[in-house]
Amino acid sequence: MTLPDIPVAAATGTLTGNARAVLGEVATLLDGLLRTGEGGLIDIRGLPMSPADRQWLLEQLGKGEVEILMDIGGRSRIVETGLPAVWWIEHRNEHGVLASEFVQVAYVPELISAHPDDVESGLEALRSRISELS
Repeated sequence: MTLPDIPVAAATGTLTGNARAVLGEVATLLDGLLRTGEGGLIDIRGLPMSPADRQWLLEQLGKGEVEILMDIGGRSRIVETGLPAVWWIEHRNEHGVLASEFVQVAYVPELISAHPDDVESGLEALRSRISELS
């Protein structure tokens, strides 16, 4: 086998079959979420998928009713897919370049869950405001 014979990347419009494998993994994660309460995360950018694979996967998952935008060192977008508990998550850097992309299977995406330290800080701030009102 010579170097030109080694496939490096799929053509832009070609489906590689990897997106179909992701759907199977989503089904496995959903089953786990229902049975144990534990879902999981699939790193889309870490998989050898063509742009056609990505588009096909987006179409298969569909779009739900919830979209969350966050600004944390760049814009993050969390979109509920057409499947409950399946979320498409994109993170962009401060220049707007897509830095990471995931499918998360969870009742609520971990990224939007409040950290206990933040809740404690919020409680302290609220108590301070209430005491200033007296």
